[in-house]
Amino acid sequence: MKKFLSLSFLLALTIVQLKAQVVSTFRSLGHDNETITGMSGSTSFYFRLDPQVELKGSKMVIYFQPSQALLKDKSYINLLVGGRQIYSARLTKDSIQRISINLTPEFIADDKKYLKIQIRTLLTLDDNKCKDLDNPAMWLKILGSSYLSLIKTNKNFFNNVNIANSFETKNAIVFPSNPTLLDLKAAAWAYAKLKKSANNNIKVYEANQLPDSVHNYVVVGEINKLPANVRQLVKVIPQKNQGLFYLHKSVITVTDTVTTLVNVKDNLIPVKSVAPHTVPNEIMVVTGGDEDGMEKSISALGNANILNSTFGDYLLINKAQNTFFKTIDENRSKLTIRQVGGVTNFMSGIGSLRSVYNFKNSDFSFTPKEVEIHFQGIYSGLNTTGDRGYFNIYLNGMLISSEKLDQSGKLSTSVTINRYQHHKYNTLEAEFRFYPSSGNCLNGFTNFFGEVDVDKSYLESRNPFITSDLSFYQYPEAFNSGSTRVVVSKNYAKYAAAAMGEIIFELNNNINANNFPEFVYSDDMNNRGDLKKYNIVALLNRTDALMNEFPDAPIRFNQNFRLYNNDNNKVVYSLSDSTSNGLAQIFYGRGNNAVLVITGTGKNLAASFLAASRSITEQLSTLASNVCIADVANNKYLFNISKSSENLEYTDAKSALSRFWESYNLYILLAILVLILLSFLYVRSKIQRSQEFPND
Repeated sequence: MKKFLSLSFLLALTIVQLKAQVVSTFRSLGHDNETITGMSGSTSFYFRLDPQVELKGSKMVIYFQPSQALLKDKSYINLLVGGRQIYSARLTKDSIQRISINLTPEFIADDKKYLKIQIRTLLTLDDNKCKDLDNPAMWLKILGSSYLSLIKTNKNFFNNVNIANSFETKNAIVFPSNPTLLDLKAAAWAYAKLKKSANNNIKVYEANQLPDSVHNYVVVGEINKLPANVRQLVKVIPQKNQGLFYLHKSVITVTDTVTTLVNVKDNLIPVKSVAPHTVPNEIMVVTGGDEDGMEKSISALGNANILNSTFGDYLLINKAQNTFFKTIDENRSKLTIRQVGGVTNFMSGIGSLRSVYNFKNSDFSFTPKEVEIHFQGIYSGLNTTGDRGYFNIYLNGMLISSEKLDQSGKLSTSVTINRYQHHKYNTLEAEFRFYPSSGNCLNGFTNFFGEVDVDKSYLESRNPFITSDLSFYQYPEAFNSGSTRVVVSKNYAKYAAAAMGEIIFELNNNINANNFPEFVYSDDMNNRGDLKKYNIVALLNRTDALMNEFPDAPIRFNQNFRLYNNDNNKVVYSLSDSTSNGLAQIFYGRGNNAVLVITGTGKNLAASFLAASRSITEQLSTLASNVCIADVANNKYLFNISKSSENLEYTDAKSALSRFWESYNLYILLAILVLILLSFLYVRSKIQRSQEFPND
């Protein structure tokens, strides 16, 4: 009987562990509080679904806060999931309101990857709708504390998970101990692939440093150099000149700290407990039978068409090419709105009707000095009896163009912006704004419509932004033309793997990703002609001899230096190997080619390299920074340094006596002052004593 009860208990435990409830707030998924404004507004959320998610039994809870000024009984909220209308209701008088929806498989798209949620509102402040137009009190806020409670199950794990969808769930990369340059190249491309899937917390480990808690990762390396425990899992062995992707899948039981979010009075409280539970174990092996095979696997990593169409557990690669389709405009100087991610958006209603688009400077083949923004579309013609309409263009939140609409119903407008108006990353908004005549407001206030033609609307870059000195504002598009080499110091190579991944990602983070640089050790850059022939991204040891081959570098990192504030002459940075810092600088090389040099200092070299490589890709506040210093605590310092800069000083170039004087001059002067004072007191006392003798 005891055996039967024990068996029943274990069976029940197994059944429970087959399903796990994962609660994720909108905030944790990248959507904080979002406000819907106007009489009729909407917002959308897209959530990627893990292949193991089972929607049956999952639910969604939305918290929202309406404006206190609204007439609640005459204001409405509508919820669509997967394009289906599933909820409509009047607002209640509560300050924070809640919608709870049980999810079903019918709600997801055909690709079964994304859950699309759309929230639409119709808000009222007054019985007369004409008075509600553009009132700033008309808003409703979707709170970031809204959450998805998803059931994750291992039931169909072996059938649902494949190479095409498994990359997006991984957050770690493993490379062999004592890696070759080819291993690091594979790790860099795998890193770029994971980051392309919007994964920003990617860990990189040597094989002998992989934590036991990591169960879903990518491992790279030739088949004979893989760790023994991984090699024995690979059931398909690549031959010479063959590359291989192999996905190992298993379900294992681990004892770990489990954090669950418990709903207590509409607040999610984290509760931790230690318990055994089953977890999926996914290992994506990127390997090859030899070096040529590894190169083919690396080429396949850079080809999204190959990865997205591989629905099995392994792929043998006999041929791989990194050739991508290019538009007729080879220079990528003219981009349609559709190319930068715009989709057809038919809008109708009253007040503000907006479409939002995003573009980067790196989408063009060069950093533009000017960009022409052209919009073409249609709209419902306005009555001549009082209707008012405008088409407005906003760039990064600022109004840059406004055109009055008329009865023609045809839109064609352009505006040219200069380099001070656009940034590295830009948000472009197109707005139809319609105000009906008072006599037509109540009867036909939704009759207006507008639509931007995303194929005929375009962005055209003009006049390349050319300066005598390169800056991070021009990175990475400065590397778009010509061939690029990634150069790394051999003794620092394994510390630079994650930084290499950041570089590869950024060089290909545009609409025509086709930058496939060569990888070489700095020791092999013996031919000085290569320093002119290629664009160079160098990740170096400070003492690497190659540092001496860049005479045009703003700073010689292989020497100790100090940077001063020009305003008050105070030291703002002094190089010290005791602090883990990443140092980056960008400049023109000997052949007018782009050169980026990154090095690291301190004990945590990997974090130093990574900090610098990430900092130079962020939206910078200045157009002229060419030197960046970033520490492992996410602090960043930007400088504009030229050869003649007076705020740069090399301490190595000074004599020992000069350095001693600079370090102790205050103490020396203070000691001299004290000696002078003591001497004065001594002489004064002698004089006073000598004057006392005659009186006696």
